[in-house]
Amino acid sequence: MGKIAPSILSADFSRLGEQVAAISRAGADYVHVDVMDGHFVPNISFGSAVMKSLNKLETAPYDVHLMIENPDAYLGDFVTDKTEFIVVHQEACRHLHRTVQNIKAHGVKAGVALNPATPVSALECILEELDLVLVMSVNPGFGGQKFIPKALEKIKELDAIRKEKGYDYVIEIDGGVTLDNISTVSEAGCDIFVAGSAVFKAEDLEKRICEFKNAVPE
Repeated sequence: MGKIAPSILSADFSRLGEQVAAISRAGADYVHVDVMDGHFVPNISFGSAVMKSLNKLETAPYDVHLMIENPDAYLGDFVTDKTEFIVVHQEACRHLHRTVQNIKAHGVKAGVALNPATPVSALECILEELDLVLVMSVNPGFGGQKFIPKALEKIKELDAIRKEKGYDYVIEIDGGVTLDNISTVSEAGCDIFVAGSAVFKAEDLEKRICEFKNAVPE
């Protein structure tokens, strides 16, 4: 069964704690934390203080997506007892292997994201070190964008590689995931589905999480 990771980038920040608690109660598998710096991507979101404000609540584990330059300088800020993954961008890391090792040295799982124009081959030398590969199905920086179909080919390629090589990374997708396309993405080989607007714009968040989980084929 695929896992759902609602992105709090699309949440109502005046009700952030309430909404994160609601999606967690409903069975969300992760809280996806999109961090943007206005340099690597053309937008600014929030930092570690906002994420840590949720620590006192009963929530799903954190899936932290750092869309920032020089992520090594900030890794420790996003490590909490609830942090399961920290994901950096291949395009933002000058020494990617070192960054992945730094993440693991903090006791959390390491992931790497690929922008739409970055091929899977860019990770060839590090795939066996990864716990997660995040395929961007929109250009990072803004929520509410439409799904880029080419992402399905990347998911299929990553799935084929891990089966052939015996790697155990999970595959995550982020961008334009909806109830209409989630089953297609799942069939391509995806394991974790990030959904922002499609979750948080719903009137009933708990009902929407259930709808997403039911839409993923077993």
